[in-house]
Amino acid sequence: MALSGGHKNRGELRIHESLEELRTDLADYVAELSEASVKERGVFAVALSGGSLIGLLGKLCEAPYNKTVDWSKWYIFWADERVVAKNHVDSNYKLAKDGLLSKVPVVPSHVHSINDSVSAEEAADDYEFVIRQLVRTRVISVSEINDCPKFDLILLGLGPDGHVASLFPNHSALNEREEWVTFITDSPKPPPERITFTLPVINSASNVAVVVTGESKAESVYFAIDDVGPDCPLIPARMVEPATGKLVWFLDKLAASKLEESNLNK
Repeated sequence: MALSGGHKNRGELRIHESLEELRTDLADYVAELSEASVKERGVFAVALSGGSLIGLLGKLCEAPYNKTVDWSKWYIFWADERVVAKNHVDSNYKLAKDGLLSKVPVVPSHVHSINDSVSAEEAADDYEFVIRQLVRTRVISVSEINDCPKFDLILLGLGPDGHVASLFPNHSALNEREEWVTFITDSPKPPPERITFTLPVINSASNVAVVVTGESKAESVYFAIDDVGPDCPLIPARMVEPATGKLVWFLDKLAASKLEESNLNK
């Protein structure tokens, strides 16, 4: 049985007894958002991340979702990507293709990966250009409060250091307010060259889901969600605050183990 609750402006918490329960709840959540978006807009613009997230989305490849989801209406992006070849073991595109996209009938031309044949800076510029074109044609909505793209869903993981996408603690990329997509060449975890959505884009989404499992992430979850006081580190995950959209945390018991009991209501 999942625990659910909320914490002020930190969104909805969904805490699961098992990974199997989390995977099922996550698949239901994504499928419901897809259906609602297709009904309202005719498309579903979703941004993925790497890491364990893709494996946790695996239920979408199974019945009933593989048949009931309107995959032809999905437009797929990456909230961050490593600037490596698409067949490289570190590629988030390869991870998603192998674990999800090759198993469901998405339209290949709707899958928007980065240009992996140029520098990180050029890859970020190219990716922002692609997104701007799709905002113009309203494949991606535009935010009502700024000119940022408004993705229907951005799916994020969380690092033990509190990073989301490729926005790392104390990195200058956290301060980027003009660009939609920025680049880094000094990632604290390899590979060093990456592109990433900026905080204004993440916080303009209609829905943001942060999916976290395992005890190694428990402290980051605590710093991201709980009332931690001014002396505690401000981690990137704490800066995820959708302006008008909805934030949901999908956690297993281990990842949620350091949260205050007062946050959780059955």
